[in-house]
Amino acid sequence: MKHLDINQIKEIIPHRHPFLLVDYIEDYEPGQFAVGYKCVTYREDFFKGHFPQEPVMPGVLTVEALAQVGAVAILSKEENKGKIAYFGGINKCKFKGKIVPGDKVKLETKIIKAKGPMGIGEATASVDGKVVVSAELTFMVG
Repeated sequence: MKHLDINQIKEIIPHRHPFLLVDYIEDYEPGQFAVGYKCVTYREDFFKGHFPQEPVMPGVLTVEALAQVGAVAILSKEENKGKIAYFGGINKCKFKGKIVPGDKVKLETKIIKAKGPMGIGEATASVDGKVVVSAELTFMVG
C-alpha cells in the first residue's frame, strides 16, 4: 500500500485550504485508483452557513473530495506531474446519506477509462461502510 500524508498530497494536486478536502491517502496506484479520507470536524468553514442548526457536509463538496482523490490517481502518473485535472462532467450521481461532524469519510475513485488527456472515474464516498455518495466523474488533464 502506498500512503500519502497531507504534504505529499499537496505536491500532487494544487488545492489548498479551505478547498483541499482530502486529509490523507491510504492507498493508490498511479493512473488506476486512489483511496483517501476526509475527517470531518465541526470547525469546517462550510458548517457556518450550511444548515447551522443541523450541520451537514454539502453534497457538492463530497463530490469535489472524490474528484480530488481521483486527481491524485491521475496526476501521480509521471507524464501528468505538475498538471491540473479539471472536471469534465458528473454523471449518475446519487446522494444516499448525510455526512456530519465526527464522520471519517472514505473516498474511493477508480479510473475506469482513460484516453489521452480525458478519462472517467467511478467514485464512492462512505461512512462506517455505508455508501453516502456515488458518481461517475469525467476529467480532463491540462
